[in-house]
Amino acid sequence: MIEISINTPALLFPAITLLMLAYTNRFLAIANRIRSLHENYPAMEIKHTAIRQIKSLRARLNLIRYMQGLGAFSFFCCVLCMYFIYRTWMHAANIIFAASMITLLGSIVLSFLEIQQSTKALELELSDIEELGRANIFTDMFYKEEHKGE
Repeated sequence: MIEISINTPALLFPAITLLMLAYTNRFLAIANRIRSLHENYPAMEIKHTAIRQIKSLRARLNLIRYMQGLGAFSFFCCVLCMYFIYRTWMHAANIIFAASMITLLGSIVLSFLEIQQSTKALELELSDIEELGRANIFTDMFYKEEHKGE
């Protein structure tokens, strides 16, 4: 088994804290969007779009909750691993460090899924403004303006 030093789990501290900061920023952005949607909901003309937005926001909120939970657990495992290394319980330290890495990986996977959900939410926002049914990256790149002279 590979021997790890007390510095090994400490290397994850900056990465985990930066991820947690990014997750918190995402959470705050969603919280502001939810508050805005809640405030403007009675005046909205297109309720079905708002309902789709609410479902998307709820899914993203749950993903962020689990992302933060796995990130916090990964941080906890890093600290616990450092304690086990300090006590020279190397076998347990290796297992805990592996758990830390796995939960960090899970958090990053959920982050990727939340980004995908966020992109879909932005497309939903844009669908109120323009017709996206036929648009894609290729039609956007080769789009020719019909009214160039106007």
